[in-house]
Amino acid sequence: MAEALAEVLSGARATGGLLHRAVLAPPWGVRVQDGAPLAVASLVRGEGWVLPTAAADPWPGGPGPGPEPGDRPGPIPLAPGDVAVLRGPDPYVLADDPATPPDLLIQPGDCCTSVDGVDLCEEIALGVRTYGRDPDAPTVLLSGGYQLHGDLSSRLLDALPPVLVLRGTEWDAGLMALVEQEIVRDAPGQQLVLDRVLDLLLVSVLRAWFARPEADAPAWYRAQSDPVVGVALRLLHEQPGHGWTVASLAAKSGVSRASLARRFTELLGEPPMAYLAQRRIDLAARLLREPGATLAAVARRVGYADGFALSAAFKRVRGVSPAEYRAGQPVRG
Repeated sequence: MAEALAEVLSGARATGGLLHRAVLAPPWGVRVQDGAPLAVASLVRGEGWVLPTAAADPWPGGPGPGPEPGDRPGPIPLAPGDVAVLRGPDPYVLADDPATPPDLLIQPGDCCTSVDGVDLCEEIALGVRTYGRDPDAPTVLLSGGYQLHGDLSSRLLDALPPVLVLRGTEWDAGLMALVEQEIVRDAPGQQLVLDRVLDLLLVSVLRAWFARPEADAPAWYRAQSDPVVGVALRLLHEQPGHGWTVASLAAKSGVSRASLARRFTELLGEPPMAYLAQRRIDLAARLLREPGATLAAVARRVGYADGFALSAAFKRVRGVSPAEYRAGQPVRG
């Protein structure tokens, strides 16, 4: 099972990821509505809550119809060392108490405003990537987020719940000391360092989350233990550029083509070739960001005849061309 998980997690490659340190005094509330595909938050000291919200809800309890209560998780308490991972693009609130309305809004483009739209970036700046109104306030909150959907595997995003929380005893919480240290540094190449720190943080959390006995693992993770589909999955992950057909996969798996197609679709919700197509595009997305990678070379590695074929498939799946993706353009869905 570790191989498919490693493949999915290896697709987490932040580009221009954001990391911040907030120093806050109760009552405090921060509403994040930047549309990022994935965010991570953790307390260094103090106590707080994470409140997943819906886009129609300006804030929990605020005006607007919002979703039905059963459509989202309720408020979740956070203690030092706990970490929350939130799947976007819906907004969420971090606060000292579920009843505290937000007084800071994090907007797209890393802009911080008041609830009535006044820019507060300069007013609450306390140093490098640090904000707050009192440097001696009792609560320290670290948060980070991926800015582009293309920096994350679609299978990873699809596998995640709207919010997951791990307690400090359930993961390597000591990693947050490194995160806090790097957030406040201002050195050459620091954005690259922050991107990799964000990747490390996410991978550490998700590895611990998947390892829990009670984890609701995604279908592609559970299917690896199937004696038939597990063989096919390993082949697709080990050799994504091979010219696989359902027939050749079935022969390697020791069953008929019809049996493999039926069993694979039952367990994963899609046929083998559809799974392979998505796997190839996810791999291509990672390879395209490597220095010196050419479209033709990436196409050959992931099983396409040439760059034109890869480009057409990439745009169909990701919503942008490989060139736009490499330039860091936002990726649809």
